[in-house]
Amino acid sequence: MDATPNIMDMRPAAEEQSIGAILVETGRLTAEDTQVVLREQKAKGVPFGVAAIELGLISQADVDFALARQFDYPYLPARSGIVAREVVAAYAPFGPVAESLRQLRSQVSLRWANSRYGARALALTGVNRGEGRSFVAANLAVVFAQMGLRTLLVDADLRHPTQHTLFHLDNRFGLSNMLAGRVGSEAIVRIGALRNLFVLPAGPTPPNPQELLARPLLAKRLRALEDLFDVVIQDTSAARVGADAQVVAAASGNTMLVVRKNMTPLKELREFQVSLEASGSRILGAVVNE
Repeated sequence: MDATPNIMDMRPAAEEQSIGAILVETGRLTAEDTQVVLREQKAKGVPFGVAAIELGLISQADVDFALARQFDYPYLPARSGIVAREVVAAYAPFGPVAESLRQLRSQVSLRWANSRYGARALALTGVNRGEGRSFVAANLAVVFAQMGLRTLLVDADLRHPTQHTLFHLDNRFGLSNMLAGRVGSEAIVRIGALRNLFVLPAGPTPPNPQELLARPLLAKRLRALEDLFDVVIQDTSAARVGADAQVVAAASGNTMLVVRKNMTPLKELREFQVSLEASGSRILGAVVNE
């Protein structure tokens, strides 16, 4: 992960690499191994990856990794520890959880496309702590980034921030500093291994989170960030701990409710939905977290 001084810098198009070159570059094969595989490939007339697997030099997971790199679909080696294990889409993009997240991404994109608003921003909100908002926000941001879209994940939960922990970031600078006028876009951190993903941590916990979020500067900052990024995903605090989520949702313009099976009270959810609609935020739908 690396902070980027100019978040407008676009990553240059990657030069096309062979599967063998990618496997060597990432330490999965040696240069000598590739020569053995190439001879086997030529003799049997099979793809490089098939030949390498048959020789017992790599696994199918290694081939999947190389193909993903070749098609500019970044994900992380299983034991790299670059981000927390809860960021499932970063480590297991071909599993059932990631597939569910891609379906969610498609639904969100369709609702954006059918909206009269141009902004591609989304606040993840909910009633209680522990319903999975931070998990959904982090992983949804990853799958949007894997789609090749410049994606910003904003931790707008100034009471119990989580995203800096999930992405192993320094939380000394972030949204709270930005809203207080102490820092600018330099607080945004690029997650280098995931290329198109950027994170704005929550920053130090302020004594007045709701008042800080309610300042007109939040909406102004979000509009400015939407000009720099293709997608802006915001994690929010629980409705039970204050009105912060309604404030962030109103500034975002689009909201997705996150509920947890056998945990979220239906009555409170309906009341929260009414308050969100009254704030002017458009509810795109709900995610049921098992």
